[in-house]
Amino acid sequence: MVYILYMIKRTYIFNELQAALDRSRLVVLTGPRQSGKTTLARELVSENSPNYFDLEDPASLARLDEPMTALRPLTGLVVIDEVQRRPDLFPVLRVLADRRDQPARFLILGSASGALLRQSSESLAGRMERIVIGGFSLRELGAASETVLWLRGSFPLAYLAPDEDSSTAWRKNFIQTLLERDFPQWGVRVPAVAMLRFWSMLAHYHGQTWNAAEPARVLGVSETTIRRYLDLLTDAYMVRQLPPYFANVSKRQVKAPKIFVRDSGLLHQLLGATTLKSLYTHPRAGASWEGFVIEQILMNEPCDEAFFWATHQGAEIDLIVRRADALYGIECKRVDAPRLTPSMRNALTDLGLERIAVIYPGSKRYQLADRVEAVPLSCLAEGEPLFNTAG
Repeated sequence: MVYILYMIKRTYIFNELQAALDRSRLVVLTGPRQSGKTTLARELVSENSPNYFDLEDPASLARLDEPMTALRPLTGLVVIDEVQRRPDLFPVLRVLADRRDQPARFLILGSASGALLRQSSESLAGRMERIVIGGFSLRELGAASETVLWLRGSFPLAYLAPDEDSSTAWRKNFIQTLLERDFPQWGVRVPAVAMLRFWSMLAHYHGQTWNAAEPARVLGVSETTIRRYLDLLTDAYMVRQLPPYFANVSKRQVKAPKIFVRDSGLLHQLLGATTLKSLYTHPRAGASWEGFVIEQILMNEPCDEAFFWATHQGAEIDLIVRRADALYGIECKRVDAPRLTPSMRNALTDLGLERIAVIYPGSKRYQLADRVEAVPLSCLAEGEPLFNTAG
């Protein structure tokens, strides 16, 4: 399989990483496998440098047989890749990061797992800054990439594949490798076949509120087991559990999270919609586009918290983001000309939203009502603010 041989500069995430390293003695860069963490780290420290440790390389593992002896003399930036393979390093890093003269700063990389995040949080509390990286974003690739990025997903090698067959083959292999190799390495003791069945089932729930009862019944396991499966995929950054927002209103509000397969390319692989023709005619196409937009917004737009809101009477807002003390609403509409809906009016009144942006695939930005604006998805690629606070 041959891939396009050029680099896409990830300026925004690189600058964020550099700023974190300037202010923190230890930075944890985490995210799914194959999302570009190693490529970013190698822009800072060469893989041939004595300050670079790849823990999937036997030579690096051998160098760290005595970690304090290996790491204490190093100065400058030290990179440790795939750190989840050596959780015993966290106490050592805590000691080294606490040295008064601080001769070295540490960048540790890890494929996401619940154990990695817990270990780093417990051992390095108050000493580290954590950055979560995803795949490519519209802001990095430009508006012209929108359709291909939605279809293939944001993993660099899936997006950069020379044709659809190669992209499909990469995504199929990624899913297989995650379930058959990575999960067992992280200590997950779930049969790969069972997890694949669950993940495929989850793809059909994409964009819906979560209920463990039906998957448990279909798979013949307990609801507790199903929730564990869901949490494992969430820890791996394969699934997003978007929590509900609760307001002090008289309406009965939905209390279960919404479930999204975070990468649209993996979602389409699991749904069997791996061409544009099959995607456009698939019954989950609208939900797929909604999830794609939500991920792009959360990758590019600063916010403190993110939710969705829904009532049992049918009112709903796809995404609510909190910035300081203000709440903003986002609706995703894959239509040519979105209109103001009763849900938007209710949300403005009931939730006290500052503004609502209705994201759609068109090209014109225009007002739908006071504090409600239709915003093309391409605005994310161009770095325009979603919310026009001047108006």
